[in-house]
Amino acid sequence: MTPQERTAPTSQDAEPEDPPQRRPEPDGDGVDEALALVARPRTQRRPRPAEPHRATLWSDARAVAARAGAAAGAGRPTRSVSLGQALGQVLAEPLRALTDLPSFDTSAMDGWAVAGPGPWEIRETEAVLAGHAPTAALADGTAVRIATGARIPAETTAVLRSEHSRTDSGGRLHALRPVVQGQDIRPRGQECRSGDQLLPAGTTVTPAVLGLAAAAGYDELRTRLRPRVEVLVLGDELLTAGRPHDGLIRDALGPMLGPWLSALGAEVLATRRIGDDADALHAAVTGSEADLVITTGGTAAGPVDHVHPVLAKAGAALLVDGVKVRPGHPMLLARLDPGPPGGRAGPVRHLVGLPGNPLAAVSGLLTLAEPLLRALAGAPLPPPYRVPVRDEVHGHPHDTRLVPVVHHGDRAVPLHYNGPAMLRGIAAADGMAVVPSGGARPGDALEILDLPWTVSPAQEASQGVCFT
Repeated sequence: MTPQERTAPTSQDAEPEDPPQRRPEPDGDGVDEALALVARPRTQRRPRPAEPHRATLWSDARAVAARAGAAAGAGRPTRSVSLGQALGQVLAEPLRALTDLPSFDTSAMDGWAVAGPGPWEIRETEAVLAGHAPTAALADGTAVRIATGARIPAETTAVLRSEHSRTDSGGRLHALRPVVQGQDIRPRGQECRSGDQLLPAGTTVTPAVLGLAAAAGYDELRTRLRPRVEVLVLGDELLTAGRPHDGLIRDALGPMLGPWLSALGAEVLATRRIGDDADALHAAVTGSEADLVITTGGTAAGPVDHVHPVLAKAGAALLVDGVKVRPGHPMLLARLDPGPPGGRAGPVRHLVGLPGNPLAAVSGLLTLAEPLLRALAGAPLPPPYRVPVRDEVHGHPHDTRLVPVVHHGDRAVPLHYNGPAMLRGIAAADGMAVVPSGGARPGDALEILDLPWTVSPAQEASQGVCFT
């Protein structure tokens, strides 16, 4: 049985490849749900939500996941790690400057430190180098060579760049253009003063953050523990090597999910493959030490779709059971029992059930797993932004649709290979466009969900800051 058959009740998640034009589909509250209930074996019982089952709106599902992660992340322990170990982790407290930056007046250029109006007598026996003790104060009418980053001598008027100067036959220094008080001098505290907040708590530690922390005097950073994740790839039909044959297909999700989750800042404990075995799945889910368990496939109501019965047996509470989004409709989010019966209660754990189709699984990652993980780690979701689409995008009659796009100039270009079983589109994409029901026309501005390894136009604009 293929992942398409194992993860989609009737035809709810089926989408054509190119173009995505199709007949209207049920929204999950009518005939398809009835068929799914009839097809479910009577011995299997789904965990019952607080209200009668109906698919959750896409935006509401993301909000539920974020709240669940924030609640589970409250009070999580933090630790101090060296700068060399902090990359990719999340700051547990604001980064405050431990010193003025720069901590003294420094030269911004190689050239001459000059005092008073020119021309200047050159102090030939002296030169001011970076990292060396300061020289004596300059007297008016004198100049001394200085290197970039060197401490400015007292009484210096300005730094005269080498290329803007000349020396006459008498050894006197002349400026080739007007000299302005303070030119090419970086004053103490130009970037920050000691105690200033440089970055808020919740900031992800990037290479640039490491550099800033080092400049500000840090040897260690206080960070949150990474959320621990375990991936369970389900299905008897999956191959781990070689080409598809005899009804067997390659597992595309196992190689993809671990690195994707790592890019979101998670610590991936393991990626395990489990056949269509309810007992093995129950043992794996209840025995996992992860904060978040990710499953693939088995979230619908077919004869080997064991996720719902296993969650019921484990005493889990369904927070989201189906989302009004295409692809990825049969995704789910559950809160697992925080501890064994009669045992010591542990931290609250969650499970995100992804559909088995590859692009549908990506939809589940963006909809449920990413908001939960970011909130669990104390890192807020990036602020939403919108980009006009270049081309028409067909929509679902009732549900949100997520479509791979690539940024081209100031437009987002929808990619064609966007069926639920396809990865060709998302492999070339910069992000996923959030398409409302009914679709979008050329020029309509759509929200874009960035992929964790891409830089959005909004991020590029926010990074255009100069500290010189």
